Amino acid sequence: MQEKSLPPPGSRPGTLAPPPDSPPTRIRVVSYDAETLEERTIDNVESLAAYTATTRATWVDVQGFGDEHVLRRIADLFDVHPLALEDAVNVPHRASTEVRGRHHVIVARAMQRDDRGRLTSPQVCLVLGPRVLITFQDHYLGLFEPVRERIREGIGPMRRLGPDYLAYALLDAIVDRWFPVLDAVAQGLEQAEDQVIEDSGPQTLGRLHRLRRDVTVLRRVGWPQREALQSILRDPSAMVSEEVRSYLRDTSDHMTQIMEGVDACREMVTGLMDLHLSTLGHRTNEVMKVLTLMASIFIPLTFLAGLYGMNFHDMPELDNPYAYPILLAIMVAIAVAMLVWFRRRGWIGPLRRGARIDSDDDAGD
Repeated sequence: MQEKSLPPPGSRPGTLAPPPDSPPTRIRVVSYDAETLEERTIDNVESLAAYTATTRATWVDVQGFGDEHVLRRIADLFDVHPLALEDAVNVPHRASTEVRGRHHVIVARAMQRDDRGRLTSPQVCLVLGPRVLITFQDHYLGLFEPVRERIREGIGPMRRLGPDYLAYALLDAIVDRWFPVLDAVAQGLEQAEDQVIEDSGPQTLGRLHRLRRDVTVLRRVGWPQREALQSILRDPSAMVSEEVRSYLRDTSDHMTQIMEGVDACREMVTGLMDLHLSTLGHRTNEVMKVLTLMASIFIPLTFLAGLYGMNFHDMPELDNPYAYPILLAIMVAIAVAMLVWFRRRGWIGPLRRGARIDSDDDAGD
């Protein structure tokens, strides 16, 4: 789980607290229309001034929050609200959408696994203006390379529509990242189910705890994102056209589908936890039953052994030369009779048809 970067308590609104491991700021610009395309990396932040009054759709991708001066200069050039910049830089934030000043600010969370296999939910902040879309990533995430390729190819409405369609394409790419993660969690639950049924042990409990933690992360991050996408569709915005809303509706449906899958996984992992604990309890009960039956068999045998081990002189059986084998035969007969009785009651072995395992019938006589 990503640790939130926070400014000192009592700081004024708009104070930036970028992650300490965030790399130096890198700026990539893509400016395009239906006929032309310009793509470049910005070395001097002042070069962005040429794109503030452009009539073409422009995407300013900011990667890395290591240079606070550069970040604030970008906000000044494009008139980004200080609170919007704070939401973008002080990661991570709850997924949300709102209009701040001249821009529609959208905070979205992707879902992926790090090198150690743990779930991470990196944040992307989209600041959508009339002709410019600014995206903020604290690291290079590699989420948007397919979208860049679509812009280069110019296929479909990508170059024909404005930055609101680009914002849709980026949000759709973020939501698509959730599907492989959810599928992996669902497959892990199916494997854990087989393990619980066939050979449930301490390793199974640890695996179920890891899966439950993953489901918790998916649900905690996913529900606000679903609500944010539905809010874009529900609340009017001058920066999002009706044509783009029809595309966003499809992305919102995908997010709803993901959250339904997350809820199903949550119910499944809860059921598997209960099944695992029930299986362990059943095995403990079986062990205790075997031990109890063994003790019950040896109680009468111990009584007989103790009775004839008291060494009284006038015990009549002591003078009988066949007393010892007779006593052993009686003890064996008692043990066999008790085993047969336990078997007929269904307390050991498979339960036979018609066997009684409780005393309800006796109580009714």
